Amino acid sequence: MTVVLGVLEKSSKGRDINNIQKNIDIIRRMSTIEEQILAIEKEIRETPYHKGTEHHIGKLRARLSKLREKLLESSTKKGGGGGGYAVKKQGDATIILIGPPSSGKSTLINKFTNAQSRVAPYAFTTVSVIPGMMEYNDAKIQILDVPGLIEGAEEGKGRGREVLSVARGADLVILMTDYKRSDALERIHKTLDRNGIRLNIVRPNVVYEKKVSGGITIHSNIKQDLNKEMMKNIINELGVKNADITINEKLTIERLIDAFSPNRVYLPALFVINKSDLLTEKDKRHISENVIYNDISFISAETSSGLTELKEKVWETLNFIRIYLISRDEAPHYNSPLITKKDVKLADIASKIGTGFAERITRAKIWGSGSKFPGERETGFEPATSSLARKRTTTVLLPLQGFAFQRKRVFFN
Repeated sequence: MTVVLGVLEKSSKGRDINNIQKNIDIIRRMSTIEEQILAIEKEIRETPYHKGTEHHIGKLRARLSKLREKLLESSTKKGGGGGGYAVKKQGDATIILIGPPSSGKSTLINKFTNAQSRVAPYAFTTVSVIPGMMEYNDAKIQILDVPGLIEGAEEGKGRGREVLSVARGADLVILMTDYKRSDALERIHKTLDRNGIRLNIVRPNVVYEKKVSGGITIHSNIKQDLNKEMMKNIINELGVKNADITINEKLTIERLIDAFSPNRVYLPALFVINKSDLLTEKDKRHISENVIYNDISFISAETSSGLTELKEKVWETLNFIRIYLISRDEAPHYNSPLITKKDVKLADIASKIGTGFAERITRAKIWGSGSKFPGERETGFEPATSSLARKRTTTVLLPLQGFAFQRKRVFFN
């Protein structure tokens, strides 16, 4: 490996276009994926970014993305998911707690749930996934405590590959550290990002349809900083040779690569500083000013300070709403709600009740904070409930007529 990098460094002095292309060819001949990744990272790091090199740097980043994807696939086949890491998702949502060792994650999950995660004042107490179930606002939310994520996790250190695999299947990520290691939030965020886990951003608004021939055609009504030739070369590098592509946002190179990388996952995240009972308000302001995140939750898992507020943030970030189903002859009540997302369609709610149920109904009656005439008007099945219950009460009462389901009389029109 040292010899190969030496050749690469020697051949790339001056960083002209010909030398960059030679280095790409050298990288492709390297024997292992890890070697190629290290060499590309070195090449990107040492190449000045300007108009003359941006095209080739874009191709290098695309190549790097494909290699990391291959590395992730190979590591998953070799050892991911086993030995305490194959956790069945349960409840209405799954949260993963990620942070450095001995940052208080086990204490937090014990406070939030009925889990018995070992707690000790030294690192690496948790060696497998510990699941627990938190109940809040009638929702059952699964929380997973995983081993502390350390530097080199993607190479398998500290069972990092398994942790990253579990994270990809979560509905919400909580990045947590203690006040002495606040910089760990950004480090762990970068580790997740390198492994295709995008936090608090949406999927690129790019639509494409592959075809058998004809090359790549790009359509966009938005002025792009990237020229079409560069975009086509990057897309080719990612394995797409023939496609009609529509771009509906202004793209960076990274966002363009994400749009054509199927291994990307996009998850909401919360950022938590633990042991804040030892901090003054001035200390908290100082930490907030020196991290890149706007909304830090300061808690103390030991004393329970800030835990109620954190639970509420979890609920709001998951974008949950409570739906109460009643029969035609019942008064509105608040028993046994259905937990779902705010933007769910009424037809989706009906489909959760029973197979074929949604196909036989077209209308429902709605009560809730966003309903103009509670219970007096029928509503078709196209609107989302979020438009009918915009406020924090998150309660919609849905009487359906004429359908018996699980011994409970439910009615539908």
